[in-house]
Amino acid sequence: MKNAMQKRINIVALFLPEIKELIRQKDFNGLKNLIKNMHSMDLTEGWRFLEPTEKIIIFKLFSARRAVEVFENLRFPEQEYILNNLENTEVARVINEMAPDERADLFKELPGKVFKKFFSLINKEEAKDLRKLLVYKEGTAGSLMTTELVELKKEMSARQAVVYIQENLRSEYRENIYSVFVTDENHRLIGLISLQDLLKSPPDILVKDIMASVDLIKIDVNTPPEEVARYFKKYDLLDSPVVDKDNVLLGIITVDDIVEMIEKEATKDFYEIGKMDARNGEIISYARANTLDLIKRRAGWLILLLIFDFLTGTVLKTFEHTLSNVVALAFFIPMLLDTGGNAGAQTSITIIRGLATGDVNVKNIFKIARLEFTAALYMGLIVGAVAFGRAFLLQRDFALAFVVGLTMLFIAILAISTGIFLPLFSKRVGLDPAVLAGPITTSVVDVCGLIIYFKVAQLFIPALRL
Repeated sequence: MKNAMQKRINIVALFLPEIKELIRQKDFNGLKNLIKNMHSMDLTEGWRFLEPTEKIIIFKLFSARRAVEVFENLRFPEQEYILNNLENTEVARVINEMAPDERADLFKELPGKVFKKFFSLINKEEAKDLRKLLVYKEGTAGSLMTTELVELKKEMSARQAVVYIQENLRSEYRENIYSVFVTDENHRLIGLISLQDLLKSPPDILVKDIMASVDLIKIDVNTPPEEVARYFKKYDLLDSPVVDKDNVLLGIITVDDIVEMIEKEATKDFYEIGKMDARNGEIISYARANTLDLIKRRAGWLILLLIFDFLTGTVLKTFEHTLSNVVALAFFIPMLLDTGGNAGAQTSITIIRGLATGDVNVKNIFKIARLEFTAALYMGLIVGAVAFGRAFLLQRDFALAFVVGLTMLFIAILAISTGIFLPLFSKRVGLDPAVLAGPITTSVVDVCGLIIYFKVAQLFIPALRL
């Protein structure tokens, strides 16, 4: 496997210089023959190494199918550049052959005037599909589905059904076909048949006698994507029909759509936990990224967190007298705050994942809070005891060691409580839980932890009671 992967990497690395040379020599026949046998994904990966004019030259040499395959896998800025540098007939060739869901994603990104220009180039049937898909908001099953499907009728025989599929399946259809769906005369969904079962069935058996129920796996068009993903996992689905409130079949979602959605959501959560601009799950690729892009992604949150952390300095200044009297208190501040930040991050990440998978919900939130608070108490006692031992061995001062150990207990409880509260609060007010996790949890623990530390010290260290 490793050798095969290495071979693939070498191919991608090697064909780019030759392409550039053929373009320089204007040997377009040679170039066309070279790229003809290359995989579309290899061409997509190598796209970033080409100059803008080279991209247009190569794109115009693609067959209609290859052009669409490459185009659909490019980032939107690349797609927009290509469309703006093609003739209208060439643009029409691409956007009319795109999968309906991919075409809808493209048009959602286009500016108003450009949208109108390209929309006028779409065929009547594709335009009708596009209007339907653009109605559905991001964050719903409707935004994930495709309208490319074939509907069967229950009175058909298996032989008739197979012939009907062959006659009505568009040659450019690129979705993986796992199931075909049965509808009535009003397009209301009444059943499904796996393609495998249909092909294995006796030719004269009726569709109604071999179709299966869809009640458990059909998805309402307004269902959130995370709920759709849970459906696919729970029922081990390869595809699922999407219906409206009247049970009319609107489209289908396939497992590859779910994989792509999960990847974007996971990427988005990772970036938001790390306090970066998530940009709807667009991956930061070092092959394409530049310095300005990285700064735009990160600087805003860093400045916001820096302003929040000004409070830490304010707290230290407020307790300047306490620190000057017992300098040894300063030795343990990093240990206390770092441990608190780690405990808060552990909890917030667990809660965020639970919210995403459905393991955490309104019904069981009190049970989860009770479980976490109990764990916080025991973990606080454990790390508090360790902190007490460390402080006593370092300073040989029982009062100071007791303050450090007790503060560690309180900070652990505070951190875990914050890790529970912030994701739940953000979910309640309609924000992504990842937005308030990570560094913000740490910042809250830092400020509050310092206040707790100095207040406990003033209570138990004799020198600070004067």
